[in-house]
Amino acid sequence: MSTTEQASKPEKKSHLTLFIVGAIVAAIILALSAPHFAAKLHVGGEVFLRLLKMMVVPLVIASVMNGILGLGDVRKLGKPGGFAVLYYLCTTVLAVVVGLVVVNFIQPGKNVDAGKVGDLPQTEKRLLEELSDATDLKKEDIAEVLEELKPGLEEERSITMIFENLLLMLFADNLFSAAAETNLLPLIVFSIIFAGMLTTMGDRVKAITDMIGQINDALMSFILLLMKLAPIGIFCLVAARFGEAQAKGEFLAELSRIGWYFTTVLCGLGFHAAVTLPAIYWFFTRKNPYRFVVHMSQAILTAFSTASSSATLPVTMECAHLKAGISKRSTEFVLPLGATINMDGTALYEAAAAIFIAQVIGIDLTLLEQLTIAVTATLAAIGAAGIPEAGLVTMLIVLNAVNLPVEYVTLILSVDWLLDRFRTAVNAFGDSVGAAIVEKSFSD
Repeated sequence: MSTTEQASKPEKKSHLTLFIVGAIVAAIILALSAPHFAAKLHVGGEVFLRLLKMMVVPLVIASVMNGILGLGDVRKLGKPGGFAVLYYLCTTVLAVVVGLVVVNFIQPGKNVDAGKVGDLPQTEKRLLEELSDATDLKKEDIAEVLEELKPGLEEERSITMIFENLLLMLFADNLFSAAAETNLLPLIVFSIIFAGMLTTMGDRVKAITDMIGQINDALMSFILLLMKLAPIGIFCLVAARFGEAQAKGEFLAELSRIGWYFTTVLCGLGFHAAVTLPAIYWFFTRKNPYRFVVHMSQAILTAFSTASSSATLPVTMECAHLKAGISKRSTEFVLPLGATINMDGTALYEAAAAIFIAQVIGIDLTLLEQLTIAVTATLAAIGAAGIPEAGLVTMLIVLNAVNLPVEYVTLILSVDWLLDRFRTAVNAFGDSVGAAIVEKSFSD
């Protein structure tokens, strides 16, 4: 490659990032000035989102298998695998601590009059309807969670339920069903076991191993092609969602009413993303963390636009390997795992929201109760089989753990969709930091 070509590549990458930033800004301006027109752009955004999601399952299977095959000896996976899980668990705990500290310091719930919280749903049916509308999940899925939280159950039941589901979520009785539902963890477990088996079979499976590598390369090329459409797709996604909120005419009013809560969560997410994660990155790599942020900017912006860590995974892998220079072995194994179990932003948000609701009601939670929230938020954020991966729904478990009324979750519905975008961006950045740190544990 010539010097001119090498110099032009970073320039093209930076141009794409600027185009994405411009698309987001232009989309918000359009949504505020012509909300009804902006809302009609949802089709374009949905097409882009589906293209990203369409890549997730084949990419996860191919990349994880290719990463395992690249090790040569599956026994080498133990150390990086342990480091990856330990990193994700530790950063999630740190995020929860940040959320608890910020919400106790600012105390946003003290500024909300409990007598003016609006018409909270007094029946389970209305609660199901409101949560279903907000999360686009089926009422049956949400009802399954509520059924586990019936009054009279001890709070330990919630934590026990999560532990049980954390184990069950590793496996699926039907891989095709797991793929159809984008249930990634069973696919990752299968890919690790299957690829590990292939490493022991030598030349007998050379055609299969070569094909897996070729499929992985082809998928990455498809992602590079798809990123050329990213500014248009992101523009439609953001414009449609902001336009829909503006057209309803409720968002700004609700934001002013619980603005301190909104600000509190943003402060917590901002501190975790700008201080905690960069400090961890610098400590382990001794590299400039904010240069790394620039390298991962396209993935972070895409995560904000799509509000989905899984949908953003193809872009995160592309940025981590081609821009941040993280090895394929690390990106192909650590990032799919992170997109499944690493939910720093969600854990922080759930902990802060639970304390906020307690403050609104006027309940002073003890240190033990706040520790219970911390543990439950950490486990709930990781996700569990049978529980939809939506922060609002898993928060029901967190509220139940300290006997807070679950109907108060509707207090934050009006702003949750926007906070969801910020916490997803934090999740994606946390995944990439993990890939950079775990990279050093891969032995040559």
